[in-house]
Amino acid sequence: MAHKPSIPKGTRDFSPSEIAKRNHIFSAIKKQFEIFGFQPIETPSFENSETLLGKYGDEGDRLIFKILNSGDFISKVDDVTYSSKNSTSIAPKITEKALRYDLTVPFARYVVMHQNELDFPFKRYQIQPVWRADRPQKGRFREFYQCDADVVGANSLLQEVELIQLYDSVFTELGLKDTTIKINNRKILSGIAEFIGAKHLLIDFTVALDKLDKIGERKVKDEMLNKGISQSAIDKASPLFSMKGSVKEQLTQLKGLLTDSAVGITGIDELEAIISTVTELGLKSANLQLDVTLARGLNYYTGAIFEVSAPEGVQMGSIGGGGRYDDLTGIFGLKDVSGVGISFGLDRIYLVLEELNLFPESVDQSLKVLCLNFGDKEGLAALKLVARLRNKGIKADLYPSTTKVQKQFKYADKRNVPYVILLGAKELENGEFILKDMVFGEQTTHKLDETPNALFN
Repeated sequence: MAHKPSIPKGTRDFSPSEIAKRNHIFSAIKKQFEIFGFQPIETPSFENSETLLGKYGDEGDRLIFKILNSGDFISKVDDVTYSSKNSTSIAPKITEKALRYDLTVPFARYVVMHQNELDFPFKRYQIQPVWRADRPQKGRFREFYQCDADVVGANSLLQEVELIQLYDSVFTELGLKDTTIKINNRKILSGIAEFIGAKHLLIDFTVALDKLDKIGERKVKDEMLNKGISQSAIDKASPLFSMKGSVKEQLTQLKGLLTDSAVGITGIDELEAIISTVTELGLKSANLQLDVTLARGLNYYTGAIFEVSAPEGVQMGSIGGGGRYDDLTGIFGLKDVSGVGISFGLDRIYLVLEELNLFPESVDQSLKVLCLNFGDKEGLAALKLVARLRNKGIKADLYPSTTKVQKQFKYADKRNVPYVILLGAKELENGEFILKDMVFGEQTTHKLDETPNALFN
């Protein structure tokens, strides 16, 4: 007996309607990427393990899907290593490649390998799938698309301003109003770690802090304690968890806390410059908000960091994020190349648009008109008509068989086709066809060489 087929957890099949809606989002994002002057690139779906490992911290490394070497890979593992049953020791001997975890690290590798071919500053966008061995849940998948825009080779804070504008433009294009773009700076977090006496535990501090909106303040503090951050240090950091007021008031509070931290003050100055410029330029539909607890768990961020949340009332994690990573290409041997980038979470954006009913009604309309099939002679005439409509850029099709007319109409309904053409023996004899509006039920008669205006709308 055949087993019932299935797909791996955290992956999905997509229906034609879902693909149409996803393409609607892709098109909006790609359009704005290109309006802002970004150029497309693509990188392989898998990279050498050494390219990815060690770039995302311990937690990120655990979520990387590794690819087993081909052939009899076990034979290459010596008995001592094999008998140890230690995956950390065995892995390098049986796997040399891994599925990409994100698009940023592969992009850094790309820049280093192609540096002599690129014009800096280089603005690239990339829309491709990534894979993470995460626990599947709403809005979180093991295979998903990222839509990234990055600039390398320029350290001007105007790049951060432009990326905030890009977020605003994309979400405006999609009709998604009242999104919140949260901003912070890793230099501020470094200053706070220095202030509380946990400078040597910066990574542990930021990784725990990044979970605040997921697990809450108490559990974040517990995790900090478990990572070796003292209770007194956590108490000194407590003002972070309750900092309120306007952006100016919060920055004033931070200046008071970080007076003696040069790196912290630098971070505050950078934030002030970005926020004041964005305020002067204005945003179309998004809101810019300072969030001093925003950490972005990935280790490679060094300056401003961003995270976008859906409109209030929509239960969804972040739908975008990014930041500055001045040192990322340095890990591949190319020093002093500054970079900053953002990413759009396609799958979560899809769920938000679905929940808010923001997809246009026409988005999954795969056909504008369907010709019914009344027989061989009539079908041939209809096929000629279909070919002419297609040449004019109209989505048209002919029902392939001469089955019952009621069944053909039912098919048109299921395909959400707005117009149906009837070309029977009588119409063929008169050199005409009937166009039926499937929404209002109205019928109009047209000459065979005529293209009704309704089909162009």
